[in-house]
Amino acid sequence: MPIDTQSKLLRVLQDQEVRPIGGKVSYKTNCRIVAATNRPPAEAIKDQKLREDLFYRISAITVHLPPLRERRDDIMPLANAFLKRFAAQANRTISGFTPSAVERLSGFDWPGNIRQLQNEVQRAVLLSEGGTVDATDLSITAVKTNPDGNDTNFTLLEGVERNAIVQMLKETGGNKLEAAKRLGIGRQTLYNKIKAYGIEV
Repeated sequence: MPIDTQSKLLRVLQDQEVRPIGGKVSYKTNCRIVAATNRPPAEAIKDQKLREDLFYRISAITVHLPPLRERRDDIMPLANAFLKRFAAQANRTISGFTPSAVERLSGFDWPGNIRQLQNEVQRAVLLSEGGTVDATDLSITAVKTNPDGNDTNFTLLEGVERNAIVQMLKETGGNKLEAAKRLGIGRQTLYNKIKAYGIEV
C-alpha cells in the first residue's frame, strides 16, 4: 500500500469515519482490520515503506506463522485434506499418497508455502492415473544430497529435465534405449541421469 494511502487509512482508523472522494458527508465506520505480510514489518518501516504509526495502530494482536518448511509435521495433514477436497471435486477415487510421494512432499521446501502445496495436490489429482498419487505425478523436484551432506532441492532446470526423463520412460514402457533415442541423448548419459536423479525404472 502506498504511503499516502496508508496515511488515509490511519485517519479512518483513528477518526472511525470515512468520506468518499468528492463527497461532503462523512460516514461512521465499524470494522476490524486483519492484515498479513510476508515481510518483516520492522524492515518495511526502516525502508520507509510502512508508516510506523499505522503499524502500531493495527498490530494490537500479532500472530507469527512460520513458513511451511519450518513446520513439516503440517505438510501431510494439509496435503491429505487438499487431496480429499480436490478428488471429490474431480469425482475421482484417490485413496492417498504412495510412500515415495509422501517422501517427496515432506522433503520439499515449499517456497510458495500452503498455496503452492494446494496447487501441487490439485495438479496431481488431475494428472494421476491410478488410485493413489505417486511421486511421478508430482511436479515438484526431489531432494538430493550435496557432497557436504546437506539436503537441498533440485534446481528448476534439473526438475524439468528429471520430469522429462520420467515421462519418456513411462511412454516407452521403461525401455531406456528407446527413451534415450527420443530424448536425443546417449544411452550412458541417460543411465547417469537416472542414477543422479534417483529415478526408479
